[in-house]
Amino acid sequence: MDHKRRVRRRNIKRTEVWGQTHVVAKDLSKYPCALSFYLQPPQEEIGLEEFEELAVARLHALKACETAKVRYPSRGSDFTQLISKAERKHLPVTESGDNDIRYDQRRRDYLSHFILRLAYCRTEDLRRWFLTQETELFRHRLMHQDTQSVNKLLALNNMQFKAVDAGVKQALAPELLAVHSITSNAGISLERMLSTDVFEVPFEQALDLVRSRRALVRNGNVYVTKDNLIPIIVAAFRARLSASLAHTSKALPSLEEDDRLLPMLKSLSQQDISHGFKSKTATAGQVTPADIPTLAKESFPLCMRTTQDALHSTHHLRHGARMQYGLFLKGIGLSLEDALAFWRSEFTKAMSHEKFEKSYAYNIRHNYGKEGKRQNYTPYSCMKIIMGSAPSTGDAHGCPFKHYNEQNLKTKLMAYKVPTATIHEIVQLVRGSHFQLACARYFEVTHEQPSGTATVTHPNQYFEESRKIRTGGQQQQQHRGGADGATTTTTTTTATTKQEVPAELSDEALMAALDDSAMDCT
Repeated sequence: MDHKRRVRRRNIKRTEVWGQTHVVAKDLSKYPCALSFYLQPPQEEIGLEEFEELAVARLHALKACETAKVRYPSRGSDFTQLISKAERKHLPVTESGDNDIRYDQRRRDYLSHFILRLAYCRTEDLRRWFLTQETELFRHRLMHQDTQSVNKLLALNNMQFKAVDAGVKQALAPELLAVHSITSNAGISLERMLSTDVFEVPFEQALDLVRSRRALVRNGNVYVTKDNLIPIIVAAFRARLSASLAHTSKALPSLEEDDRLLPMLKSLSQQDISHGFKSKTATAGQVTPADIPTLAKESFPLCMRTTQDALHSTHHLRHGARMQYGLFLKGIGLSLEDALAFWRSEFTKAMSHEKFEKSYAYNIRHNYGKEGKRQNYTPYSCMKIIMGSAPSTGDAHGCPFKHYNEQNLKTKLMAYKVPTATIHEIVQLVRGSHFQLACARYFEVTHEQPSGTATVTHPNQYFEESRKIRTGGQQQQQHRGGADGATTTTTTTTATTKQEVPAELSDEALMAALDDSAMDCT
């Protein structure tokens, strides 16, 4: 045992020196304010388990910000409630409570920000998404801070804004009222103005407000209310974070040698955990090959329904689609034996039985953990499909909302009898790159659910929610394809397991190239 060793377990720092353990009190001065510009990277040791837990917690909050902006663009009370609820549940930061509680909250907030900064700095799209959602979360928190907390934030970040005292406010009140009457449709009384926080801002840092004549200018300073100060602070936060992300992206290659941390960072940006869906292993035999055509029309998400249509029409799928669709079918309860029968029945309409067994059966058994490394693969999440390789000509994998062009998407939705008005809504969501919200809207209209009530994070979650609605909430699945054509009923039994992003084996690319090239030659 080393004579000097530092061990940090959760939020309490324990230092062991010469065999004696000393518990060091939590120092709130390390995180002096509930809000932060996150300027200095943390200097702390944490375990990989806590590393992932903090990242997932912040992703919940950021996903809530993204959803709120799309669903409530007018930013009313529903907008605020959605973000507040997610923040309280996953990443609360308050000024109240004892020192230990505030330390724990601020520490989680600080560390989680830098963890996701590492994960989301790798590409321009990821940086843009992270910057947008972090800015929205910061704005939401800032709007709910009192004057003392805002002043503390400004002082810590060398922003020379200060709240004016009552005497100055009294002298400026008539002119402030005049500015407010010009820039706002709602009137305000003198008493209300005197009770409103007013800040003095250097002229050069309030140019947008001056340009739009939304501020009072006196002696080289601009006097603004708290509502008008918030955009200035938020703009400063965004600018600093944008520069920090660019800097972090340049430093990221230094982590290439860490074979534990780097894969986790890469997977974080592909995780879709905003509503906590966990992949489930259904009872083998819960779904049979004869059930699939009916289930595809009733309960498959658009990505899987279009793949089923492609398989039915061409009697073949390339490797990417077989992996995506095969694991989905496995997740809804198709057993290995039934999977072999299902794929064999389709593929042998375009090839011999011998060719199927030689070129494709191994890959199916491999997905079920019966060949190769015998790894039990889990179905792909929405984010893995969206962020994965885009389909090329002849491919049937991917997310239709992400990878179809607008006209093809409209045509497909019309073919599935989606109302024209809803198609327009879905297209607007797709144009804004809100692919999962577009899928949720598709779910709502095809299941006659109110708008804004569905959330889709995983194709298998989509299927499960659909079956609950179709079967009236009963955990039973009717199978319509028995040997005699009669309807049979099987009770659904599921065991929750931790969702994993399936790791691609090194031989899969070779297998894909071989069997796809073999099909092209036939």
